[in-house]
Amino acid sequence: MHSRRDFLRTMAAMVATTVPAACRRPGALVEEEGTMSEREGTTPGGANGRRMPVLFVGHGSPMNAIEDTPWSRGFAALRELAPRPTAVVAISAHWYTDGTFVTANERPRTIHDFSGFPRALYEIDYPAPGKVDLARELRGILGDERVALSSDWGLDHGTWSVLRWMYPDADVPVVQLSIDRRLDVAAHHELGRSLADLREEGVLIVGSGNAVHNLRDAFGRMQEGSTETPDWARRYDEAVGEVLKQRDTQALLSLWPDSRDGRKAHPTPDHWLPLVYAQAAADERDAVHFPIEGFDLGSISMRSVAFG
Repeated sequence: MHSRRDFLRTMAAMVATTVPAACRRPGALVEEEGTMSEREGTTPGGANGRRMPVLFVGHGSPMNAIEDTPWSRGFAALRELAPRPTAVVAISAHWYTDGTFVTANERPRTIHDFSGFPRALYEIDYPAPGKVDLARELRGILGDERVALSSDWGLDHGTWSVLRWMYPDADVPVVQLSIDRRLDVAAHHELGRSLADLREEGVLIVGSGNAVHNLRDAFGRMQEGSTETPDWARRYDEAVGEVLKQRDTQALLSLWPDSRDGRKAHPTPDHWLPLVYAQAAADERDAVHFPIEGFDLGSISMRSVAFG
């Protein structure tokens, strides 16, 4: 049987600095009808009248969806950080498109938005229900004039590769929110702040990306047989952790694209922006801790963040 590294090596030959086309297409409109680290602080959130926490998850390779790894075990442990949610609103790096869309499918399909992996990965079905009434509420919160409902997307691997470990019975409704490539970082942060009130309704907000995500560098290191984490990746990852703990929004928004390490860490911002959304939905009442930390393939940060 081929190993994860064999299949990632195949991917390395095909990698480009742009996001795959399948992750960029706009949604079709529908009618109005590592390693577990020591926690810092406590988690007060939850349903039943109390706020849910907010999560950012470094999802890494799709193979984490089917393999027993430190990262997949970390994903499973994330469910202990919050009571069972009424629904999940996911912001995935892999729905990076022109426009802001919300999935409004009663039964969102499982999207296998990758290539070069073993058949077992393509056979994964994560049949979580959608929640059309939440999708409509979300559109109203974010603004009917700038957000559209979509039936063209479903749950991509940035979402289901994490949730299948957190909620393996696929019985928690899931709605995805796209990332509009045309907006600047501040505008994404504004949208993220608008999500905060959903926490009072028992909705778990999950951003899924990576704090450091330069595939060309990671695959180059893999081909060379190196697992060493470069200084720029470690510096950027540490800077991210510090500004989050300090609750310094302006510093967070200036990390990308204003810093040299930031541009190296994210040649494109698709895996960075889910963290911006997650931080924006939190506030000063929320403790910040890092349930998962570490690097995969040398320079892919697997840091996860819990707010609350």
